[in-house]
Amino acid sequence: MLLLLSLRNAVLGRAALPGAVLLAVLLTGVPLQVQGQATLGGEPGSELTVYHVFMGQGDLVYEKFEHNAIWIHDPVRGTDLVYNYGLFDFNEPGYWGRFLKGNWIYQLGAFDIHSTLRFYRQDNRSVYAQELNLTPAQRVEMQEFLQWNLSGENRFYLYDYYRDNCSTRVRDVLDGVLGGRIRAATADRMTNTTYRWHSERMIADDKVSYTGLLVGLGPAADRPITVWEEMFLPGKLHEYLRTLQVPDEAGRMVPLVREERVLFQTDRPAPRSEPPGWLGAYLMVGLALGALFAALSLWVPRARAARLAFGAVASLWMLVIGIGGVLLLGLWTLTNHGIAYRNENLLQFNPLALALVLLLPALAYGVRWAARPAYWLTIAVAGLSLLGLLLKVFPAFDQANGALIALILPAHLGLAWAVYRLSGAAVQQTPVQPAPGPSAPRRRGAPAR
Repeated sequence: MLLLLSLRNAVLGRAALPGAVLLAVLLTGVPLQVQGQATLGGEPGSELTVYHVFMGQGDLVYEKFEHNAIWIHDPVRGTDLVYNYGLFDFNEPGYWGRFLKGNWIYQLGAFDIHSTLRFYRQDNRSVYAQELNLTPAQRVEMQEFLQWNLSGENRFYLYDYYRDNCSTRVRDVLDGVLGGRIRAATADRMTNTTYRWHSERMIADDKVSYTGLLVGLGPAADRPITVWEEMFLPGKLHEYLRTLQVPDEAGRMVPLVREERVLFQTDRPAPRSEPPGWLGAYLMVGLALGALFAALSLWVPRARAARLAFGAVASLWMLVIGIGGVLLLGLWTLTNHGIAYRNENLLQFNPLALALVLLLPALAYGVRWAARPAYWLTIAVAGLSLLGLLLKVFPAFDQANGALIALILPAHLGLAWAVYRLSGAAVQQTPVQPAPGPSAPRRRGAPAR
């Protein structure tokens, strides 16, 4: 899930930029030489050069989705500013509370191109620039808008993974100066992709985060998206701009991208062109877990090590399942993470499993009172998991969570069989009390023993 993946990277990684740098506008460095630069005495805006800057993947989870920005070279002001909508700070007061509720704030910042390139070189991320074929008036309009957007409270915005992020902000700025031409050409053009499809392919090389993504995304991530929506990914916006034709000052249609430049190139492989087909791998892991639970249950009555192993592994499995269920339920009912609402994975990650964290080790050690509740709770957890598969015959249950069902259902069924066997053995070990018989007659006056 995206929320958990971001939390993971907050612990293991670093923020997008240090907090002390977040609000700085770095005006240092000598402007790069720009090919085709207009003379300073021409029409207002003719001296400006505007680029769409695309940054490739990095190591952290949020860096897997790439990045982009707008770079404006202004020789009159002596600036080379990169306008970046992807800034956030883990140390900002109240950040984590807003983050957990899905109300966290991103902001726009402006940085010198040289500082920007140093930052991405250090992270070993490729940087490409597309010079945009805008009219002088459009360049001025863009610069003025970005300066306004950078000032005061204007720089803050409520972030959304897919609908309002660093790339959609850049897309919207470009669309604004082009008179809505991008939206008009793409808002009704459907793709054969979804938010989930793109997310899985972008993050597939990080298998832990990939699995977390499978867990956290709800059915909203499986809706087919348009070309306009697909540009939530910087790489897709980068590709689309190459195809766009716009009118120049004389009204002639010309390519929007005048020239492309490589500012820094790494040897990182390109993102996958499609999600990995790992359903079989998840199924094998699920079958192995189910077989492990079943095999350990056969040895529990004979070996202390088997009792310890079964109790530990089964308890850990139920802890993961139960905590996952609580988190999914909380994301749906207590937060604004709309992409996680109505998540069918609640049938796989069941909060009821938390009760089994203590019951299963007790059952493994033959505690008789644990047999009945452990049996029925395990049946409930496995039954709801199976229900999640059977409901797929109905169109309303079309969430693309087959890989998770393949992982979890076999493990739940194997555990249910093991608990059925162990609970039966525990009941059989219950001592049978002899029926009361007639008391032997006592001699008169003899004390009762």
